[in-house]
Amino acid sequence: MSLRLIFMGTPDFAVPTLLSLVGHGHEVVAVYTRAPKPAGRGMKEQATPVETEARRLGIPVLTPKTLKTPDAEAAFRAHGADAAVVVAYGLILPQPILAAVPLGCFNLHASLLPRWRGAAPINRAIMAGDAESGVMVMKMDVGLDTGDVAMAERIALTDAMTARDLHDALARIGADLMARAIGALERGTLTLTPQAADGVTYAAKIDKAEARIDWAQPARAVLRHCHGLSPFPGAWGEIELDGEAVRIKVLRCSLAAGHGAPGALLDGALNVACGDGAIRILDLQRAGKQPMTAEVFLRGTPLAPPLRFK
Repeated sequence: MSLRLIFMGTPDFAVPTLLSLVGHGHEVVAVYTRAPKPAGRGMKEQATPVETEARRLGIPVLTPKTLKTPDAEAAFRAHGADAAVVVAYGLILPQPILAAVPLGCFNLHASLLPRWRGAAPINRAIMAGDAESGVMVMKMDVGLDTGDVAMAERIALTDAMTARDLHDALARIGADLMARAIGALERGTLTLTPQAADGVTYAAKIDKAEARIDWAQPARAVLRHCHGLSPFPGAWGEIELDGEAVRIKVLRCSLAAGHGAPGALLDGALNVACGDGAIRILDLQRAGKQPMTAEVFLRGTPLAPPLRFK
């Protein structure tokens, strides 16, 4: 026996969960995702990663602009699904949609709720210096990530992890977690626990204005800031090269020995002083160029004191 499911998701984070549900024998009767958007040099319309995978699997794809109309509700009900699975979909599900499937709508959220409800939990957990992160399966209600929790998996957060590293790890873990949760739902053994009232935080959407590095911060805070924004939008500083201010994104770094004026290069190996301590830049991206290792960058652009990042 398997469940009839509607799957709702958009980015590559959601794809492993879709594949996991199909692989466990559930019948995904429809996939909801965001409409294609112009992208790339030619600005051609580009389907979302979820749409691309759904079409490969032969699953019908719908891309409504809103779910808040009677027609949208009727179309949703017409699928005759038992439940819906939501992973980074991008549209609000109003109460009539939440009530349109008998077993409910279940969301995979990339944080340890109630910490980091909202849009950017992966980035915020790293930037805040959290020691752990994780994924949770939650039965959705009309609040912002306030529903009862069904299952959770935790993962240690190290200083070496970037947002991309954590994203990829949680996508894999979350796919298995959701498959287990839906399996328990099918068997009638899924238990739900209300979220704690204490410890609520909100993961606001990342604003590009946050991306500039504050070199006066302690080295670990600078490192976590850079890793929390890597690879997108990328934390950056400016350094003067040949009389021009050049923006450089720090994609990966490590803590380093040394001290000096905030932003100052300490040597020719991209060790940079912070307000307390220093970081070593390992991977970077110069404006208009491809990402590269510091070693490759320094071959073409040797840097040394007294140059300083601003």
